[in-house]
Parts: sequence; structure tokens; C-alpha cells
Amino acid sequence: MEDIIRFLLSNFTLTFLVLGLLAAGAALLRAPGPLRPPVVVEALFAYFLLFSIGGSFLYNFVMHTFFGETAARFIGWETSPFQAEVGFASLGFALVGLLAFRGDSGLRLAAVVGPAAFLLGAAAGHVHQMITARNFAPGNAGVIFYTDILIPLVGLALLRLQHRHGRPRPRAAMAAA
Repeated sequence: MEDIIRFLLSNFTLTFLVLGLLAAGAALLRAPGPLRPPVVVEALFAYFLLFSIGGSFLYNFVMHTFFGETAARFIGWETSPFQAEVGFASLGFALVGLLAFRGDSGLRLAAVVGPAAFLLGAAAGHVHQMITARNFAPGNAGVIFYTDILIPLVGLALLRLQHRHGRPRPRAAMAAA
């Protein structure tokens, strides 16, 4: 059990992605049918924003700000004051992600694009560290590296899908239509 908890906490980006999918699935099971594309996309996107952006970046804030030595060791870094800066940047992304959970399309765009730039930049930094410093620590070359690429791709895909299908109309508006 300890190994499972360690895996879930060490690979928090994957954990939060899966939690978001489970929450979206639960929301869709409770949704009145039929499940049209706007309803499915809304559930997937909203819970992606809540968990993969809001929750994951909030966790990253806590780890880099309050448990900096542990975070540095996991990534293969030396402890640095820049960790607090990464932590506070993560807090900003978390807050935007939490607000975007039920926010408008402009807020959702910001909640995807800002973290996407950060995560893709982090992925490039991981590659640089793997090549130049031979840093293959789990926090640099493990699941975190792959989700630094996957999370922006999922976010951008969901943003595009919501743009294409729109958001579901409120039930009162649907009944009147």
C-alpha cells in the first residue's frame, strides 16, 4: 500500500489526470441523456481544468514551496530559491484552473495556454538535463516528463473540441427550444 501511495504522490500529474477522467465519468453518469458531444466535452474539459490544472498545480505549489528539499531531491536538483518561484507560478496556474472549471471560454483559454507553455518549457528543460547532466531522476525523466507533454496536448485538444462543439445549453433553455 505504501508503494501505491508513493507512486500516486510522486506521479501526481498522472494521478490528477486520472482523477479528472473519473470525475468526468461520474458527472456523465449523472447527466440527463442523451449524451451529446457538447455535454461530453464539457464534462471532460471542466474536470480536466479542475484536476489537471487546478489540483495538480496546487499540489506543485505546496511541494515546491513547503517541501522544497524533497521536491529538489525527487527532480535531481540542488535546493534553490527558484523553487519558491516555481511554486508561486504554480499557485497562479492553479487559481486560474480552479476559476476556469466553470469559467467562460476566455478564462479556459488562459487556463490551458499558460500552463501549456510552462509544461512544454519544463519538458525541454528535462531533455536538456537528461542530455547534459545525465539527470534521469524520476522527477526529471519519469512520468512527470511525459505528462509535461501530454497535459498540454490534452488541454489544447479539449479546448479545440469545445470550440468546435460549443458548450451545452442550460436545461431551461433546452426545454424552451
